[in-house]
Amino acid sequence: MSGWDAYIDNLLAYCRDGSGDSHCDKGCIIGLDGGAKWTSDTHASALKLAAAEAVNIANCFKSKNFSPFQEAGVLAEGEKYQFLREEDGKLVLAKKKGSGALTLQATKTAIVIAHCPEGKQQGNVNKGTGVIADYLESQNI
Repeated sequence: MSGWDAYIDNLLAYCRDGSGDSHCDKGCIIGLDGGAKWTSDTHASALKLAAAEAVNIANCFKSKNFSPFQEAGVLAEGEKYQFLREEDGKLVLAKKKGSGALTLQATKTAIVIAHCPEGKQQGNVNKGTGVIADYLESQNI
């Protein structure tokens, strides 16, 4: 198990609403340079990106060119999510009807990625992803 896997647990915890329900069911952290996985696929709540998916995501964030997402969607675990929007070159939101939504937020050297299951609130996931990304930024990561 990767030392980074504890961040998946923290991510799920920060995505809870006032009643204690988590709106995130899985997540991961990848490197901004090249998309290397920082969290492992062995964690029970890991978002298991294929290597090519992670590289594509990292390349878009690194170059701040999100047109590949606009043209072909955001691919994660073999699913194609419709690109909704990006903010400040650091945050990307995507959705696939019936599958849920993705929140992706970049830090100085990493990208935090969280999945929101269908029927849950992506806003809670955006908040939780932001907490983890802000913490990593504060650590110069």
